[in-house]
Amino acid sequence: MNRFLLPLGLFVLLAAVLAIGIRHSPEKGVIASPLIGKPAPQFALPSLTDPARVVRSEELHGHWYLFNVWGTWCVECRAEHDMLLQVGRAGVLPLIGLDWKDDDAQALAWLAQLGNPYQAVAVDRSGRAAIDWGVYGAPETFLVNPQGIVVYKHIGALTRETWIHEILPRVAATAATKS
Repeated sequence: MNRFLLPLGLFVLLAAVLAIGIRHSPEKGVIASPLIGKPAPQFALPSLTDPARVVRSEELHGHWYLFNVWGTWCVECRAEHDMLLQVGRAGVLPLIGLDWKDDDAQALAWLAQLGNPYQAVAVDRSGRAAIDWGVYGAPETFLVNPQGIVVYKHIGALTRETWIHEILPRVAATAATKS
């Protein structure tokens, strides 16, 4: 029995140290994006709401924008939709949607029923554009600066707290330095 006490004691000690470290980690639950500080991926994708139009990333250069990846199959996307409507109404920056691996008819019905917060919605049927953006799962939202650099990534449903404490300060800091 004594030969088991030392390994058991070491295991308990190691588990306690790891648990304390995880609990006090300031970045717990954060998955860093390799895109932060790098140019946003280029894309030219069909528009969901205007079949004759192509949504192109170069149209967005020179402006801040939020790039929101969503799908009608995504439960959290429905949870964040009211917040996206508030962001769209605020008019602070354009909100561009990427409808990821979805059915066009269902996506159009979703926007008709819940409201359309987006200035443009690109369709990514194959999922290739989402891969370029490093998307793990919907919803994910990226903040891109006027130079086309990704400055922030939010995984999960966008919240009022994230909007107020993470996104707006980044946009406001750049506006303040221009004045």
